[in-house]
Amino acid sequence: MRLMSLLAAFGLAMPGVLLAQESPPGAPPPIERPVSEPITIGTSYTLETHGAARRINVIVPHGYGESEDSYPILLMLDGGMEQDLFLTFGLSRWNLLWGRSEQVIFVGVETVDRQRELLPPTSDTTERERYPSAGESAQFRTWLMGEVLPMLRANYRSDGRVFLAGESAAGHFVAETWALHPDLFDGYAAISPSMQWSGSALADQIEASGPRPRPPLFISLADEGGTTETGIERLVASGGEEICFSDRRSELVHANSLHALLPEALQYLLPTGADWLADYGLVLRCDNRRETAAQSR
Repeated sequence: MRLMSLLAAFGLAMPGVLLAQESPPGAPPPIERPVSEPITIGTSYTLETHGAARRINVIVPHGYGESEDSYPILLMLDGGMEQDLFLTFGLSRWNLLWGRSEQVIFVGVETVDRQRELLPPTSDTTERERYPSAGESAQFRTWLMGEVLPMLRANYRSDGRVFLAGESAAGHFVAETWALHPDLFDGYAAISPSMQWSGSALADQIEASGPRPRPPLFISLADEGGTTETGIERLVASGGEEICFSDRRSELVHANSLHALLPEALQYLLPTGADWLADYGLVLRCDNRRETAAQSR
């Protein structure tokens, strides 16, 4: 008995000997482990461009599998799992709770070398030295149109409309696409775009081409200042009528503009016609036009 007590004290047992373990008096009964299951929100595809693999993350609307409905596609740049996927998808779903924007097939497009993939060549020596790989936005755009969109259209029920959204360098990609290749998408959201790139060359191109028919563009400005600010102002001044300019210089910084303004961008591009939004402060503000015009979209 003394040996058994010693073995029990050190958590040991002799072969063939089982030590009974009793709960102390008054102890609660053991808690059964609840049934669990994984949370699945979407599907991830691996494609390759610019010499690197990247994920295309697709999240369909709630009830997609139980209906035959078709939906617009929203391409969100910098939409990798370790990038802005969960933030931006969460904001789009929050919009749905209020009827603020339409349901979409949400597509997060992962980027790897953002300056290489999202920005055009630069004439600025300092930018070339800091980002030596930059300048292949045209190739990235060709990849989106030639591989990503055909894959999505072949596998999902799209209603034919496709929208493009991005922030910072991705915002420049959006603005560049809207300016130079407007017919590729049905609407664009460029949040705090890096319009200082290459001495604001994109603003120069827009001014030189003059107003022309283009799809709707939501574009915003935070506290960036400098040539980022003047480049955005020049784009807005010369880009035509279908622009909603959200001027938040006194309210937002570059780091939080995506969080604050993506819901408004989606409200502008994918309006529902809900008449209760203003009652809850969900107001679309286009600072380049009268408020009544902004609310009419």
